[in-house]
Amino acid sequence: MTTDEQTKPTDEATEVLRADRLSLGYDETLIVDNLSVTLHPGQVTVFVGANACGKSTLLRGMARLLKPRNGTVLLDGQDIARMPARELAVRVGILAQSPTAPSGLTVANLVAHGRYPHQRWFRQWSLEDERAVQAALEATTMTDLAARQVDELSGGQRQRAWIAMALAQDTGIMLLDEPTTFLDIAHQIEVLDLLAELNETRGRTIAIVLHDLNHACRYAHHLIAMADGHIVAEGRPGDIVTTALVKTVFNLDSHIIPDPITGTPLVIPFGSRHTARTSGHGEAIPEGLDAG
Repeated sequence: MTTDEQTKPTDEATEVLRADRLSLGYDETLIVDNLSVTLHPGQVTVFVGANACGKSTLLRGMARLLKPRNGTVLLDGQDIARMPARELAVRVGILAQSPTAPSGLTVANLVAHGRYPHQRWFRQWSLEDERAVQAALEATTMTDLAARQVDELSGGQRQRAWIAMALAQDTGIMLLDEPTTFLDIAHQIEVLDLLAELNETRGRTIAIVLHDLNHACRYAHHLIAMADGHIVAEGRPGDIVTTALVKTVFNLDSHIIPDPITGTPLVIPFGSRHTARTSGHGEAIPEGLDAG
């Protein structure tokens, strides 16, 4: 996704998912404290931050997988805590971190689970459901593995099966917690390209938790950097990603150059084993790196 593409609006999406002064935690530990955030319709929002900063907890709260201690999550102004579960599942899809499937479940059956929120007593399995499942399998290159049991798959194949289920659910808003976990670099890009295509061609509003800051910069319209349960900065990647931000969020020294493919920020990290020289502008540059 280029810098120009990151500014391109998508007109089809209209629903707004918003956390309002949300506080979340586990047992006695408070993870997210009084945080407000909006997922802009028709955009890809990416959450980044160090481990345990609260980004996955926030996503779980916005999907009603975690009950807030304070605050609310609103979908088009309606408190999701008061919405019927089926209605919410038709409008907001969630792929949680490291999900597990029952033993013996096939890939095809797992993906079909994504269609269950669309079922009613008067509307059973339909041709539309079948097409949605097949399209999701094709999009994730899982068609040839449809008859395999999920627990027989490799980690990367299993992750793609779960992504296919989320695609089959066919919601206007998709929340994905580290969807590239266990995937090699080729399949990481494949999955992120797929999500970007869903956003651009079908108007999906997508929120993703990612560890790879450079992937986040490439694919996000709106980037949210978190630390210690708070938002440190948010906005277009080109506007907010600086060496100071990387240091604050990840406690990591870095140099930032334009990505030669997309023009978005490309973060080049260096640590204690890498010495740095200083450019004429006072920026620290790792040895051997052309600042041009």
